[in-house]
Amino acid sequence: MRFVLPLLATAIAAGANAAPTPITLDQAMANPDWIGNPVESAWWGWDSRQVYFKQKRTGSAVRDTYQATGGVKLVEEKQLANLDSADVVYNRERTRAIVLRNGDLFERDLKTGALTQIVRGTSPASDAQYAADGNHVQFRVGADWFSWSRAERLVSPVALLRTAKDPEAAPDADFRRDMQLRLMSTLARIKQEKDETRDQRNADRAADATRAPLPIYFGDKVTIETSSLSPDGRYLLVVTAVKDGDKRRVGKMPRYVTESGYEETDDERKRVSEVGPLQHQLKLVDVATRKVTELSLDDLPGIKTDPLAEMRAAQKLDALKGNRGVRFEGREESIRWSANGARVAVMAQAIDNKDRWIAGVDLAAAKLKPLHRLSDAAWVNNRGNDFGWQPDNSTLWYESEESGYSHLYLQGPDGKARAITSGKWEESSVTWSSDGQTAYFMCNPKLPGTYEVCSTNTKDGALKELTSLGGVESFSLSPDGRKLLVRYSTAYMPTQIGTVASSGGAITQLTDTRTAEFKAREWIQPEIVAVPSTHGADPVWAKLYRPATLEAGKKYPVVMFVHGAGYLQNVTKRYPVYFREQMFHNLLVQKGYIVLDMDYRASLGYGRNWRTAIYRQMGHPELEDYVDGLNWMVAKHQGDAANVGIYGGSYGGFMTFMALLRAPDQFKSGAALRPVTDWTTYNHEYTANILNTPELDPQAYKVSSPIEYADKLKGHILIAHGMIDDNVFYQDSVRMAQRFIELKKDNWELASYPLERHGFVHPEAWYDEYRRIYQLFERTLKQ
Repeated sequence: MRFVLPLLATAIAAGANAAPTPITLDQAMANPDWIGNPVESAWWGWDSRQVYFKQKRTGSAVRDTYQATGGVKLVEEKQLANLDSADVVYNRERTRAIVLRNGDLFERDLKTGALTQIVRGTSPASDAQYAADGNHVQFRVGADWFSWSRAERLVSPVALLRTAKDPEAAPDADFRRDMQLRLMSTLARIKQEKDETRDQRNADRAADATRAPLPIYFGDKVTIETSSLSPDGRYLLVVTAVKDGDKRRVGKMPRYVTESGYEETDDERKRVSEVGPLQHQLKLVDVATRKVTELSLDDLPGIKTDPLAEMRAAQKLDALKGNRGVRFEGREESIRWSANGARVAVMAQAIDNKDRWIAGVDLAAAKLKPLHRLSDAAWVNNRGNDFGWQPDNSTLWYESEESGYSHLYLQGPDGKARAITSGKWEESSVTWSSDGQTAYFMCNPKLPGTYEVCSTNTKDGALKELTSLGGVESFSLSPDGRKLLVRYSTAYMPTQIGTVASSGGAITQLTDTRTAEFKAREWIQPEIVAVPSTHGADPVWAKLYRPATLEAGKKYPVVMFVHGAGYLQNVTKRYPVYFREQMFHNLLVQKGYIVLDMDYRASLGYGRNWRTAIYRQMGHPELEDYVDGLNWMVAKHQGDAANVGIYGGSYGGFMTFMALLRAPDQFKSGAALRPVTDWTTYNHEYTANILNTPELDPQAYKVSSPIEYADKLKGHILIAHGMIDDNVFYQDSVRMAQRFIELKKDNWELASYPLERHGFVHPEAWYDEYRRIYQLFERTLKQ
C-alpha cells in the first residue's frame, strides 16, 4: 500500500479548476478498492507520539494495522501483542491506562510504557474502570464483576449476578409447612440445624477475604440488561427486564441462493408495536450485604402523566395505570459514577419517547433524586444525550437539546445549571481534559455541513475552533492532552488522519490512502447551496452537480437524490457515505443532466425543529422541500420542469415513492431502492419516535405510508430490493408490487437481488441496480 501526502488545499484547488474526467458506470460501481481504502479506526500510542490505524487490505476483507508516525508502515504480527487499542480508560492522573484488546484487559504504565496483562480468557472482559483508590481495576465478564489488584496481581470476584431463585432463601409462606413444623418436632430440629449450618458457613465465608463472595440472586423471572459497579466497590446498579416479556411475533426471512442448495430462513427483527419494547427496572445492590432494592420511579417529574392519553382514549385503548414505562439503554449510555463512587447519575428514557430524565441516586436511602428533565411534544432526540461527572465528583455535565440545538451544560451541587455552549449549531462527541476545565467536541457553527473540532472552557464558555478542515469526522485527545488525532475527509478524499495541537493550529497530515488512479481524476466539485423554502423552513441546504457553464437556451433534465437513514446528513464537506452515488452524479452530468442532493427536513445537524418537522407526517415536509428544490433548479439552473427524476435508498426509496405518488405531476420517474412502503412493518426504536405506534396513532401511519397512495401512480418507477434485507424487509417491495398488480398499474418494475442485504456489497449487484436507474432516466427524461 502506497501512502502519499499531498498538499490538501492545492489538491482541492486543482480539482476545482480542471475539466472533469469522464467516468463509466462500470468504474463507478466497481469494488471501491480502486479508490483506495479509507482509514478506519485510529488511536494514539501510550507515549502520545505514535499513531496507529486500521485499513482494509486491497482485494480482501482482512484489516491490517499500520503505524503512522514518521512515515506509514505496516505493524508486523509479532508487534501486535505490545500495542494499545482505541478502547482505553485513563486514571485520574493520566499516568496509567486500561487497555481493552480482543476481549482481554491490560494496564499500561504511561511513564515507562510497561504493559501488564490483567486477564486472558475465552469470555471477553468489558466495562473496565479504575477503582476509587486507583490501585485496582474493575471489570465485567458476562454478568459478573471482578477487581484486579495491582499490588497483588490478583483477580477477585466482587459481585456474581444470577437470574435464578436463591437456593437458600426462605420458602414462601405456606400453612401446611407451618403446620408440619409445629406438629413434627423432628422436622423442626432438622430445619434448625440446617439453618444454623448455613448461617455459620455464610459467616465464615464473609469473614474470609480469600474466598469468593456469595452470588446475588435476582429471581428467575427477569433478565439482566446491564449493570454498573461503583468505583468504591460498595454498590451495583442493575437494569432488569421481565424474562420472555416481549410477545411480538418474530418473522422468517427466506434465503433462496445458499451454499447448501436448499432454501433456508433466518429470524427477522420485530416490528413496531404498542406491546414493545419491554420496560426496564432499576435495582440498587449493596455489595456487602447482597441486599437488592428496586428503585422507585415515582419521583421523576411527569412519570405518571400520559402525554398520549387523548390518542389512547380515541383508539379505545386502556388508560395508563401507574408510571409510564422507561428504559435505561446500555451501561455507558445510562449510568455514570463519579470517580470516587460517592455519586451516580442515571438516564431514563420514556418508552413513549416524550421524556428523558437524568437522576441521581441517594445510595443510603435507595431513592432517585431528579436532576434534569428534557421533554418534547414530538420525540426526544436519542443523540446528544451524553453526561457524566467532573473531577470534583460533584458537578454534573450533560448535553441537552432544550434550546433547540444540542449543547453542553454544567450543573453544580446546588442544582443550578448553566450552558457552556450556545447558538444555532450543534455540538457532539464531547471529550474532557483531565482537569475538567476544557471540553473538546465536534461543532458546525459556520455552516450546518462544515464540521470542525472546537473547544470551550468551564469559566466563560468561550468557543474556539481548533481545526479548519471543514470535513472533520471524529477526533481523540492524546494521553498527555497536548494533541488531537483527527479523522477527516473531503468530497473526493476518503477518511484520512492527521494531528493538531490541542490548542489549535495547522494539521500535520499522516496519510493519503487514495490510489494514483483515483487521485489523477478530476471530479465535479459539489456546490453547497441554500435553497429557499416556501414553507417557512430555514433554507434547505443541498449539493448541486452541474456543468461549469450551462448552454444558453438549453433545458436540462433534473435528477434529485434523496439520502437515506432518515436522521442523516449528506450535505457536508466530508467524503459522502454515498460515494458511489456521487460518482454516478458525475456520470449524469456528463450525460446532460443536472443533479440536486438535499438535506430535507428531518436531516441531522439542523436542530430540534428541523428534526421533528416530520412528526406524525413522514414524507410530507420532505416532499415540500424537494418541490422547492425542483422549482429552484428550474428558475436558477435551466432545469426542465417537464423532465424530473428522483431516486434514493431506504428512506430515500420511501421518499421516491412519496414524490411519485403524492406529486405525480412534478416527478416523471424514479428509482425506489430498498424502500419502506409501509411504516407498520419497520422497527419500533426508529418508527415509534416519529409516528407513535400503529395501534395508538393509525392516522399517522396511514398518511405516512406510500402503500396508501399506490393508486396515484402516473409516472415510471423502478423498485430495487435485496431479498435478504434484514433492515427494510423485501416484503415491503413485494407488497407494493402486489398493490400495483391489483390496481393494474403500468410502467413499474421490481428488480430483486438474492444475495444482497440492506447495504449492497457485491459490485455486480451495484452495477445492475445503477444500470437500471440510468436506463430509466435515459428512457423517461430525454423526450
